[in-house]
Amino acid sequence: MNGVRVAGVGLTHFGSHPERTGRDLFAEAALNARDDAGVPLDDVEQLNVGNFAGSLLEGQGHTAPLLAEAAGLDCPATRYEEACASAGVAVREAVRAVRSGEADVVLAGGMERMTNNDTPETTEALAIAADELFEIRAGVTFPGAYALMATAYAEAFDVDEETLKTDLANVASKNHDNALPNEYAQYQREISVEQALDAPPVAEPLGLFDCCPVTDGASAVVLVSEEYAADHDLSADVAVVGTGQGTDRMALQDREYLARTPAADDAAAMAYDDAGIDAADVDVAEVHDCFTIAEVLAIESLGFYEPGEGLGAARRGETRADGELPVNLSGGLKAKGHPVGATGGSQIAEMTRLLRGDHPNSDEVPDAEVGVTHNAGGTVASAVVHVLEVAE
Repeated sequence: MNGVRVAGVGLTHFGSHPERTGRDLFAEAALNARDDAGVPLDDVEQLNVGNFAGSLLEGQGHTAPLLAEAAGLDCPATRYEEACASAGVAVREAVRAVRSGEADVVLAGGMERMTNNDTPETTEALAIAADELFEIRAGVTFPGAYALMATAYAEAFDVDEETLKTDLANVASKNHDNALPNEYAQYQREISVEQALDAPPVAEPLGLFDCCPVTDGASAVVLVSEEYAADHDLSADVAVVGTGQGTDRMALQDREYLARTPAADDAAAMAYDDAGIDAADVDVAEVHDCFTIAEVLAIESLGFYEPGEGLGAARRGETRADGELPVNLSGGLKAKGHPVGATGGSQIAEMTRLLRGDHPNSDEVPDAEVGVTHNAGGTVASAVVHVLEVAE
């Protein structure tokens, strides 16, 4: 099995860019990744791209060949759609292609353009990641669905409303703090715990600052085999050593648990086994905090906390930048932004920068050697986990 190295990463600014097309955004990220890697475009043998709702939000399907052309690539191209985990799956399949020897160089990532639509149209498009028959027709939106999960968590672990809201507000404040120096982040501004608590409600118990924003953006990573990296004298010091994927029932009412995310449990177990590590070996994590409760569920599924114990981690300082296990040093989806089809690739790019030492928050984890990314789709009916390590 071939080893997999991250040769280069590329991102656009995450934010509101309604004047730009999705192809333009992806071309920028892809060319940035190429320049970072020092790999000629002619050497790219495969393009894996995540895009969730382009057919609805841009009126554009058949995205992969369009984005290959925009990036200047002449190779087989495939679009992956797994809701918010689309780019995570695209990266996972790229890892598998390099490991198997099918390709030595794969460009993977994703793109989403969202702010060219008004909020009701965007909300309707995002809702198709839920069960159309049993959830969408009943009027469920994702803020409402995650509010149900937050309420279920409080009931399962006997948490009162004030504690729940305060601990979630600490997650929001922490991630905004982390985004401050990140030049790619949508929101480079502080949010205090008090501001989060005083924000307008969206779906009780979640308020405005418990929710990630609507975002335009793109991500790209160049993955290469260890042999290719050595033969071409590439500086590819971060390796992808573990990958895992899990699936749960789509609709919340069909699940055994609302206060846990078994798909992420399974993805994490698979990735850890693949990498030959366990949760205690992880130094830093980027997780899918589309809502603040999602970060809590993620750090429990990743094995950093037992069920019911992750809620207060940010308040206690454990997952802050100077804590024992920093989580979402990029700012997370909450503050960096969430262009749905690009997020999984962005997490890989941010983790690579953190481990290489060229991220603005790398100084917070100067000795980090193992990082984990956690990308989820919908209400975590889909989950992808990757383990990255500083290569010896």
